[in-house]
Amino acid sequence: MPALAVGVPEELSARVPVEQREPGLDRDGVRLLVSRGTEVSHHAFAELPGLLRAGDLLVVNTSPTLAAAVDGRVGHARVVVHFSTRGDDGRWAVELREPDGRGTTRARTEMTGTTHARAEVTGVPRARAEEGEGVEGRGCGGLAGTRVRLPGGARLVLEEPLSARGERLWWARVSGAGVPATLREHGRPIRYSYTERDQPLSVYQTVFALPYSDGTGSAEMPSAARPFTAGLVAELVSRGVQFAPVTLHTGVASAESHEPPYPERFAVPEASARLINAARAGDGRVVAVGTTAVRAVESAAGADGVVRARAGWTDLVVTPERGVRVVEGLLTGLHEPEASHLLMLEAVAGRAAIDRGYEAAVRGRYLWHEFGDVHLLLP
Repeated sequence: MPALAVGVPEELSARVPVEQREPGLDRDGVRLLVSRGTEVSHHAFAELPGLLRAGDLLVVNTSPTLAAAVDGRVGHARVVVHFSTRGDDGRWAVELREPDGRGTTRARTEMTGTTHARAEVTGVPRARAEEGEGVEGRGCGGLAGTRVRLPGGARLVLEEPLSARGERLWWARVSGAGVPATLREHGRPIRYSYTERDQPLSVYQTVFALPYSDGTGSAEMPSAARPFTAGLVAELVSRGVQFAPVTLHTGVASAESHEPPYPERFAVPEASARLINAARAGDGRVVAVGTTAVRAVESAAGADGVVRARAGWTDLVVTPERGVRVVEGLLTGLHEPEASHLLMLEAVAGRAAIDRGYEAAVRGRYLWHEFGDVHLLLP
């Protein structure tokens, strides 16, 4: 999908959560753009119960957001480690980034820092490291063998790139302290340069988030669900709208290059599969809350459109060519015009609906990103 032919002015980036913009607002104080094909209407998010109908089913992601950004050092050089995904072998997929002096980070284009930092590459003497000998995997993020010192005595060693696609994300082995404990004690939520300031982790948790005993969760908030409040959920239930919980632990997004998603852990429980299949068999619409919910449900759907309980890893990338088998509607945030997620939106609603909706969002001064407004795509 070519980039959308709309420009998003910088001032349309939501810099703080809606409840911090003015007194009296709650999370559901954001705006809601509704697309039905190429027809567009404008609403407050609190109007959502009136836009859905009895029998509709909202698929929600219960993954909690982790405090996934941790300061570290490679030699004397400061880095920020973004913890993305825990592997089956206990390693973690991570991204090494540089602090930008404004409380956020920028990409590392190659191994940076002092000669001493280069000597932190395993087994390479300082003089040889200065010449670049023995280092491999040169590119964004780090080098194979790079050692990172973390707070609390933890140590991290980069072992191999996560994917042949590039070297932004690496499999890393952590010793000296457990990753969940390190994140709890020394981590903070990942944030990007368009935001105004650090926020407590509670700001990044959705009303659907559940704790997981192994400490896993999402590196970045499943933000489409952020506007829901307990009161709004209760109103939806009272009107006959049902909820089907699924899990997809999101990894670290590629803020600069808009890569397609990497494999992620997911689970669709038996009870949710039954709810989804029952909604499809009746008059209800299956509406995913967020692209993560789409990826989870479509990963559990067979070619016959039947959803079966599944858990594990998914590498599914939903595109217009692949299409969707189950999801009929989508509640999602507003994505950058180059974002790979737009392929999924096109698969659900068609390119014309996305073009028209984004043109209306820019004209209407809707706000982008995780603290911004939301877009409901209905059949």
